[in-house]
Amino acid sequence: MAADTANVRGPRTYGNWRRPTSPGLIGLGSVGTAMLLGGLIVVVITVMVAGLLEAVVMAAVLGAVLLTVLTKDSHGKNLLARGGARAAWWSARSRGTHLYRSGPLGRAVWGTYQLPGLAAPTRLSEHSDSYGRRFALLHTPATGNFSVIIGTEPDGAALVDQEQIDVWVADWGHWLANLADEPGIEAASVTIETAPDSGTRLRREVEMNIDPEAPAFARQMLTETVQRYPSGSSTVKAFVAITFAAATRAGGKKRTVDEMGRELAARMPGLTQSLQATGAGAAHPLSAQELCETIRVAYDPAAAVLIDEAHAAGETPELSWPDVGPSATEAAWNGYRHDSAYSCTWAMTSAPRGNVQSGVLARLLAPHRDIARKRVTLLYRPIDPAKAAAMVESDLRAAEFRQTSTSKPAARDVLAVRAAAATASEEASGAGLVNFGVLVTATVMDGAREADARAAIDNLSATARLRLRPVYGSQDSAFAAALPLGLILTKHVKVPAELRDKL
Repeated sequence: MAADTANVRGPRTYGNWRRPTSPGLIGLGSVGTAMLLGGLIVVVITVMVAGLLEAVVMAAVLGAVLLTVLTKDSHGKNLLARGGARAAWWSARSRGTHLYRSGPLGRAVWGTYQLPGLAAPTRLSEHSDSYGRRFALLHTPATGNFSVIIGTEPDGAALVDQEQIDVWVADWGHWLANLADEPGIEAASVTIETAPDSGTRLRREVEMNIDPEAPAFARQMLTETVQRYPSGSSTVKAFVAITFAAATRAGGKKRTVDEMGRELAARMPGLTQSLQATGAGAAHPLSAQELCETIRVAYDPAAAVLIDEAHAAGETPELSWPDVGPSATEAAWNGYRHDSAYSCTWAMTSAPRGNVQSGVLARLLAPHRDIARKRVTLLYRPIDPAKAAAMVESDLRAAEFRQTSTSKPAARDVLAVRAAAATASEEASGAGLVNFGVLVTATVMDGAREADARAAIDNLSATARLRLRPVYGSQDSAFAAALPLGLILTKHVKVPAELRDKL
């Protein structure tokens, strides 16, 4: 009876994602409306003091400034934001900060291969949890955060009942909602990485288990399988990075690395166990060696084969955190060259409109023949329950203001009021709020495949109903943010996000 009921109701759908807005006139936010009213007052004073001609000039300047704020592209970026990004890029190129050289002939301290950009000040240490498992603890002194990275082995949704998938999605929603209740957690990220399989693990498994007395035909068949399997095959890896604040409260004393290590050692088993209920599979914390290998391969994909061969031979490549960075990088306006590969990173500018099913990201996460390595990172910032109520109420008032500010409201404004009201109702009933974003990094080994990779991402984003935009002028920072390092981007920008949303 339950199955029949499920079939009558149809598949479960999800949606109602909203971008926080602020009330304002003619499409302006709070800050933009204040600029408009202040400018009109200045124009009136100019007419009274200087004259009409000067007031007309002042009004023209005000109109030009407001035009840069009101003129937006399909991704919601206005002329002011795009012009600021272009000016910042020109400044970076003139100062040569888009280039990076490390190693004995580079500029890194002590001739090491230090990570570039946002990840440069990070420090790595290793601790043991209450189960005796070694886990890496990444410290970012610039923002006062600590991050732990958990490796998972998701089984996927193939041959899984829809009821089980719905349970996994619900548990994942509960896990995200509970992040705001966990003490000290500031952010979380999920990274799904697809890469070609070198076949080293299969060859090692076959060589260790093959029977020397087996028939020649069977041995030949296994040998041929080992040789041909890597062609067209791929591996899928998933990482969950959880970022903690060094201080337990605002203005409190910041905890040291040893103090955070002791605290997270007791909490790590609970974090990994809660992830297993979401369909993530077997979850285990990454050790310092595993994290070093992951980051080293991300910046130099050619090293993946060497690392796999070393593990197949029973050896562990000795890597330290100051030596996992690239030897040379060059950031372009819409791309990033790093050691043996070329990458481009896109950022989500608009979540899927309407309702979607649980498998909406399946094609985006799956391996693609035109992309050597693909990394999809979902960034989450849990909102404190004390601030969530005020935020949803402010968003509801802003939507109602936009609807009532004209005698003929647009259909989009009417739907925005309904969505804001639904969000406020869900929050009042106990649901949590989470800010989220998506970064997609496509890496190719040959620069000639760049156009194919860009076309592939454009097609995949359409299937996922996501609106993606290349991170122009900040490709190096976006590449580091898409890695499983637990970096919080909003703490690295000069203009606060609260001010940008109110323009």
